[in-house]
Amino acid sequence: MAVRNVSFAKDKSGTVVIQFDPTKEFGPSASGKTVIVASTGGNVELPGHENTMVSLNVYRYPSRATK
Repeated sequence: MAVRNVSFAKDKSGTVVIQFDPTKEFGPSASGKTVIVASTGGNVELPGHENTMVSLNVYRYPSRATK
């Protein structure tokens, strides 16, 4: 799985900033219980930091229809 809707940057102090757009959706999760907003798709190496790994999953519960 590829990285979706996730980017990494460094601020002026050298702190790593992880960014994603919370308004995007990439369909249902494998279980179908949630909707994927952003994901690294498993462990990925932090760019510029050898042997430092990041794993990120951002999801939301789908809207329930009101009766």
